[in-house]
Amino acid sequence: MGTPAPHRSAPLLLLLFSVLFLSSAAAAEASGYGQPTTHLHFYFHEIFSSGPNGTTANIAKPHGGSNNSSFFGMLGVLDDMLREGADPTSRLIGRAQGISVGSSLSDGSLLTMLDFVFTDGTYNGSSLQVFGRALLGTVMERPIVGGTGAFRMARGYTLSKMIKSPDPNNLLILEYDAYIWH
Repeated sequence: MGTPAPHRSAPLLLLLFSVLFLSSAAAAEASGYGQPTTHLHFYFHEIFSSGPNGTTANIAKPHGGSNNSSFFGMLGVLDDMLREGADPTSRLIGRAQGISVGSSLSDGSLLTMLDFVFTDGTYNGSSLQVFGRALLGTVMERPIVGGTGAFRMARGYTLSKMIKSPDPNNLLILEYDAYIWH
């Protein structure tokens, strides 16, 4: 007498599973899975020289001067080019403006605060803010912590790697992939 018949509990179980499914879908939507996603592929071109075409400037020299191989204590600003391709003559799509700080005593890594400002194409007038650790010679993953315009309230991450090391023209080229939820 105390146990319900199996056929009578089936609608209750169906209702319970429906409620659980709908609440899971609502949680996924609230966590950002329903937001638009964008993948951008571009190249970062930096000319690190003190000449008229330089795109970086050292504000503070590393602790210990030129004998310091870790860059610890170095403070620099940059206004680098974002290009469609690795070729220095490829289409300019924006600028990478920001600050880099030598923050490691041992491995030469930098703490970077970058604003990717897009000046051409679909995202003209929009920007992405990237903050994180950079160590040349590795694949560098850094979080996207914000954005403006088409990327307002953006979050995501970038992966970058050096594809051309310093040459006689002091040109550094990084290949970037940005994965953005906005």
